[in-house]
Amino acid sequence: MPALRILLLSFLFSATSLFAQIPGDVTLEEVLPTGTFSGALGLVHAGDGSGRLFVVRQGGIVKIVENDQVQSGNFLDITGLTSASGERGLLGLAFHPNFNSNGLLYVNFTADGLAGVPNGDTVIAEYQVSAGDPDQVDPNSRRILLTVTQDFSNHNGGNLVFGPDGYLYIGMGDGGSSNDPCNRAQTLDPDNSQTGGSCKDNVTTALLGKMLRIDVDSTTPAGSNNLCAANLDGSAEYAVPADNPFASDPNACGEVWAYGLRNPWRWSFDRDTGDLWIGDVGQWDWEEIDFEPAEDAGGRNYGWDVCEAEFASGTSNPCPLAGSTLPVLSYSRSGSECSVTGGYRYRGPVDSLTGTYIYGDYCSGQIWFANPDNGGWTESEFPVSAPDLRSFGEDEAGNLYVVRSGGIFRFEGDTSPVGLIFQDRFEQ
Repeated sequence: MPALRILLLSFLFSATSLFAQIPGDVTLEEVLPTGTFSGALGLVHAGDGSGRLFVVRQGGIVKIVENDQVQSGNFLDITGLTSASGERGLLGLAFHPNFNSNGLLYVNFTADGLAGVPNGDTVIAEYQVSAGDPDQVDPNSRRILLTVTQDFSNHNGGNLVFGPDGYLYIGMGDGGSSNDPCNRAQTLDPDNSQTGGSCKDNVTTALLGKMLRIDVDSTTPAGSNNLCAANLDGSAEYAVPADNPFASDPNACGEVWAYGLRNPWRWSFDRDTGDLWIGDVGQWDWEEIDFEPAEDAGGRNYGWDVCEAEFASGTSNPCPLAGSTLPVLSYSRSGSECSVTGGYRYRGPVDSLTGTYIYGDYCSGQIWFANPDNGGWTESEFPVSAPDLRSFGEDEAGNLYVVRSGGIFRFEGDTSPVGLIFQDRFEQ
């Protein structure tokens, strides 16, 4: 048999194996075409029973999509407080678990034109929906919870999500540049924070490269504490949960839940189990997905910048950092892959996707399906890809969406009428 024929058969066999786990009924359908939303980089729901989707645009606008149609007005407009520049802008949106009754929502953005906050610093702010219009935020309701000084313009993280415990989790990048030159991700004690050059002299830099966890329903009175983003008198517009791993540690920031992260751009909680899945963007060689079970007590070290994925940074040697948590999934930055976009474990109506963790890559647009396999995970490539994959998002029913190139797409497939009938009866 000619060599070419052998290679062709080998490729076909590999391709068959590669796509064996992709359910035959699953498709990715266009909801709103590419270019509908300039700078779209996020999609969330309010959990209020309205069925509305909220599309986050980097320049400072949030739009509402209802019944797959874009509303004409803006739900939120903070274009005067931020601007889209590189990795800066309006980066995340989360609705309070009791939004249906209190109308509160939270945004993560980098300041640009906000009085009292240096341009480029991270701002976590609370807003309230207008009393007379559920489709518009009251611009005068802004309450700044905390700000974090950024050393450089990139690696701002951006995602913020309420966990199943009702607390707000905030993903912070390592402060930027490359190779974490200010050693933010591994520094827990703010007294040891590196300064000089581009490394800023501010206590809040000890929050960089971390996952934060705060209580937005409480405040902190003036006095001595270990809150690194508190006011000068110790007061804060938030509180630290008593079971945060460093809540009472005088040598660490009480807000920190986990550390050793480079740039946790997109991450999510499993709506069924409460497990945390973190997509952490890599440096030169590897992209990774980190996993934290719901029963975890926090305090995990995910390894950066000593390690990148399972390896010592910049080498092919195993990660040497004792006690660090290695990723459950990783892939090489070879070819067109360059930046992981963390996704969701599917809990929507498509039966064949139940329990599948779905994520992708920003540059190549490649999407992977990962499924449990003998204590580990096996991955398959979804046979549709397009670059500029900014984010994944869920609606209230658990349908999974893809935000890419200003368009919105949704995974579709077969559903079980019996299962839906049972669910309806159970919910009644």
